[in-house]
Amino acid sequence: MGLPQTPEKTNAFVPRRWLRGGHRQTVASFLIQRHIHIPAPEARMIEVAPGVQVLCHCHWQPDRAGALTVIVVHGLEGSSESQYMLGITDKALRVGMNVIRYNQRNCGGTDSLAPVLYHSGLSTDIDTVARHLIATDGLSRLALAGFSMGGNLVLKLAGEWAQHGPPQFRAVAACCPALDLAASADALHEPSNRIYEKYFLWALRRRMLHKARLFPQDFDRNRLEGIRSLREFDDKITAYYCGFQGAVDYYDRASAAHVVANIAVPALILHSANDPFIRITPDTRRKIQANPNIKFIETEDGGHCAFIGQRNGTAPEGLSPDVNHSNKDDGYWAETQIVNFLQQFR
Repeated sequence: MGLPQTPEKTNAFVPRRWLRGGHRQTVASFLIQRHIHIPAPEARMIEVAPGVQVLCHCHWQPDRAGALTVIVVHGLEGSSESQYMLGITDKALRVGMNVIRYNQRNCGGTDSLAPVLYHSGLSTDIDTVARHLIATDGLSRLALAGFSMGGNLVLKLAGEWAQHGPPQFRAVAACCPALDLAASADALHEPSNRIYEKYFLWALRRRMLHKARLFPQDFDRNRLEGIRSLREFDDKITAYYCGFQGAVDYYDRASAAHVVANIAVPALILHSANDPFIRITPDTRRKIQANPNIKFIETEDGGHCAFIGQRNGTAPEGLSPDVNHSNKDDGYWAETQIVNFLQQFR
């Protein structure tokens, strides 16, 4: 595996004026409305388990088979319509990549399809989608990208594939991945992070109630009573309905930290030192640093999947001019870094 590497510390990310600090960056990423225009996608339903389908929004280049195809995976309670999903799609399309905006189970308006929930360990679903696309569309090159929960999923799959993934698999990239689920779930319950936990609990509770209305024989809404933390939700709901023994078992088995050392393709991990609630444990950091295939960039600022930087009329240093249409930089640094990293595999 080679000698351990020192994580790359960088000040290349410059926060937008008045948006310095992890909380400001994170909240702003929810509140700032972006105007992103991308071509209409091909909507495709792909069966990932018997009777279970996921919705993929596919954007193809004229040379579908020859272009690099990037499957992009959203975070907890996100969807293919999340702003970062649209932002990275726009950037990747402009440099000639195919983009698959992947909706996890139930996401993107698909709750009514099956009496199942989604969770952070379903890397097998992405595996099925990847192999379907390779076989159906004759893809020659494939990459994975994910944000937060989606970052955990794509790194988990890359680690599980190790050296035995599809021969078309070229690279993987993750922004603020939840590699250590237990540590991050507990960080959400810290007093300074309760605003985020309350939001996630509200969204998850709403989804569970909707599922109970759609499938009353399969879901018991009474299990929601008394839940006050994400860990409690995962213990009483996620683990119970998804085949785990409890939250401890779920977090352990679903965390990419266990397999990140096995990643055998070039990988990029972006992490902010002031991410309010994503925690990467010292043991996981050692595994990342010991894998020469992984480039780990940790910035001083950026928050959680935000990285909202300065906007200007020229491309930032090190960025291919093609990424910024008409040479304009929209300031969303992490999206640009991931697309720039993936360009070498086009």
